[in-house]
Order: sequence, then structure tokens, then C-alpha cells
Amino acid sequence: MQTNLLRNWALSAIVFVSVSSCTDKKAEKELPKKEVTATTTLTNKPIVLQRADPFIYKHTDGYYYFTGSVPTYDAIELRRAKSIAELQNAETFRVWEKHKSGPMSRHVWAPEIHYLDGKWYVYFAASEENDIWKLRPYVLECTGQDPLHDKWIELGQMQAADADPKSFTDFSLDGTVFEHKNKRYFCWAEKTGGQFAASNLYLAEMESPIKLKTVQFMLTTPDYDWERIGFWVNEGPAVLKHKGKIYITFSASATGSCYSMGMMEADENADLLDRNSWKKSRYPVLKTNEAKKIYGPGHNSFTVDENGEPLVIYHARDYEKAVGDPKVVPATDKRPLKEIIADPLYDPNRHARMMKLKFDKNGTPIFEFN
Repeated sequence: MQTNLLRNWALSAIVFVSVSSCTDKKAEKELPKKEVTATTTLTNKPIVLQRADPFIYKHTDGYYYFTGSVPTYDAIELRRAKSIAELQNAETFRVWEKHKSGPMSRHVWAPEIHYLDGKWYVYFAASEENDIWKLRPYVLECTGQDPLHDKWIELGQMQAADADPKSFTDFSLDGTVFEHKNKRYFCWAEKTGGQFAASNLYLAEMESPIKLKTVQFMLTTPDYDWERIGFWVNEGPAVLKHKGKIYITFSASATGSCYSMGMMEADENADLLDRNSWKKSRYPVLKTNEAKKIYGPGHNSFTVDENGEPLVIYHARDYEKAVGDPKVVPATDKRPLKEIIADPLYDPNRHARMMKLKFDKNGTPIFEFN
């Protein structure tokens, strides 16, 4: 996932949202060192309320830029602050709103803000009012250097490589961008066979901020039981570089308390578009902790604190049983009230949270709640 993040802690994230009765549902340049003026306090409490799929990008101006899925899934909002602790009360800017009909008129999900080649971009997924599961990845470009105040324009749907007839033709979302060895990559989730098929993660080299250069490569598919609860899902990737390795975390299963995180690992000198370069975690690296009342943790991104130490940004609920809130459901949704209440996607209380990223003696990331 991007160009202007840290070389030592290359960060990035992806996401894919799925629906189920289960309950719940990311670049890289070294920042100049400077004196720390604030300290991030690590707790398990939310850092931003009601923002699923949280994404934080720390720019070279010293600001943390935050975005995530708004509960009504109808717009893209940005905010920024000098510290993560200030994000909750930072002014929110609605930089784009959904269309009334056609493409990009429903389910605006998992936006990410990236700074590529001297310009700001937002990658997000959206569907259509009359075909709510026709999710596709789209791109916005900011016309200026101030992403909160300058105008954003639509570049349209993310484009496949010329020789690729498959990518972005089905239920696809959670796109993220990262750079490695002077190449830029796009990673995303896509289902082959409609809403109820398995959601896989794909990886490809990019030709431009809106187009792929290579044919899609399937990075991972739901192999294990913990990836197949409610739905068969791999989604929401996030990229981290550390001590000669590249890690891609992802989220698995349906969006309730069964939602959890897995991890892919490759050597930094390997061919990233070769399946044999990657190793997958046998068990989730992060999952529900009932004792700490953290349910369905996932769809993470990576950033650093004011001292440059790595942090994991993720979402989770405070309770196990999600309940859909009719107030955040579009008026065009004519489903019976009973169905809406049973739909965890419309429970707005997936809050953005953070944890300190630790490493074992071999340099492998360890995900532990505070």
C-alpha cells in the first residue's frame, strides 16, 4: 500500500465487507525525524467512533489523515490531526457523496487515502442502487494539495490490464496500494461467482494509479475453518515491511464476532506475483477477545505513533450480537424490518481502535490487545 510512507515500516491496508447473521464485519518513504510533541496513549478504547474499515495515513506534513466507512455508506469523509488522539474531535470533511442512481450509488465502502506521484487519491468500493451487490473499486483524484478543501474528481472504475479479462468483473472491493523495489502494486478482494461465492485476495502490478499492468494473481483464498464462518472470506489487506519480509494481513469470515485476521508472508527479494513466494498463517493472528469485550476485530491498516513506532489500526465492536439500526438504512431499502435488524452491516458500532505492533525474536509481527 503507497509512496510517501516509511521505509522501515511500510504500511498499507485493504478491506472487503461481507454480510452475515454472525454479527460483524493501508506507503512508504522515511519521514523526517522530529521532536515528539505528544504521546499516543494505548488502550483498547475507540480512537474514532462508528468508523469501520479505518485507514490512517501519516503524511510528510506531520498530519494523520483518517478515513473509514461512514455508517450510512453514502459518502467519503476525511479528517486530519497532529496526533491520533485528536482525530475523534477533528473537523470532518465530506469530500464526495454517492450518486443518486447507477454506478457509485450504494454501499460506499472502505475508502483509503494515498499520496502517489505528488497527488492525492482515494480508493473505495461502491455498488448500484438497483443492484446493491454489484460492488466495484473506484478512484478519486484531488485537484490540489489540500485533500480536505480542494476539489475531488472521479477517475472512474479501477481498470484491469489489457490482457486481463477477469479483474473487476464481479463483486470486488477493498483495494489498497503499496510500493516495493520501484514497482507499485494493487491488492484487492474479489468474488468469482457473485455475492455468495468465496472472496479471494488478488495482487497485480500497477501501470498507473487507475490501471493494472499485469494480469491478476490470486494471493489467497479461504482455506481454513476460521476463514469460512458465515461466508468464505479473505478481504481487507494491509501491507507491512519489516526486516527483509513483506507481510499482508487480511480479514476473514463474516462481519460479526467471528471476523478475524490472518497474515501472508514473503521474502522481500521474492517474486511477489508468484504464489510459491508466500506463506499463510495456519491460525488467525487476531480474533475476538471476550474478556476484553473486543468482538470481530479486523480490516486493519498500519501507521506509526509520534515516536515512529508502528501501530495497528483496526475496527471492532464492544459486544457480540450486532443489531441493524433502521436509521442508517437507505429509504430505498424495502426489506422487512426483521431482516434489517438481523443484518450486522447496519449495526453502526464498529469503532476504530489501535494497538502497538510487537515482533518476536525472528521479527514476525505479534498482534496483542493492549
